[in-house]
Amino acid sequence: MIYLILGVFLWYAAHLFKRVFPAPRARMGDKGAGLVAAVLLVSIILMVIGYRGYYPDNLYTPLPGMGHLMNLIALIAIFIMMSSRLGGYVERVIRHPQLSGFALWSGAHLLVNGDLGAVILFGGLGVWALLEMVILNRASGPWKRPESARIGRDAIAAALAVAVYGAATAAHWWLGYYPFSGTYG
Repeated sequence: MIYLILGVFLWYAAHLFKRVFPAPRARMGDKGAGLVAAVLLVSIILMVIGYRGYYPDNLYTPLPGMGHLMNLIALIAIFIMMSSRLGGYVERVIRHPQLSGFALWSGAHLLVNGDLGAVILFGGLGVWALLEMVILNRASGPWKRPESARIGRDAIAAALAVAVYGAATAAHWWLGYYPFSGTYG
């Protein structure tokens, strides 16, 4: 459990360092980007090790069949994430597509995982995404929607989403999780 908690903590630290301590991060320059990337890699490794090594202690029992809903929401969340910076319609509607999609993705995982480890992992990452949006909104002020959007860019995001979703599904299978069973646990 300690690896999982430490991994989530390092995820927060790496992502929020620039927002909370902008002057020290700016002084680090390009070397800082490498350090942040290394800390993020370590955080992901720790989260995977921590979650895989955790014996589930259920806090709640997911409803039967929630896996199907989770899969649909995850695909939508990945599409929203892939829409970031492409200049499509999604960016005219959602201020922070990457973070919004990430929060939606993490919430979807809580539909099918009711153990303490999942709440720490997916709940913690979802809270991070929401916190990051609040910090960014305060720093940048009112949102100025993009003037135009190209729907073809959303088609690119959809193709990317299907590819990423397929890769994520393959990774889940490889790790021993079967995302299309409909019911987990």
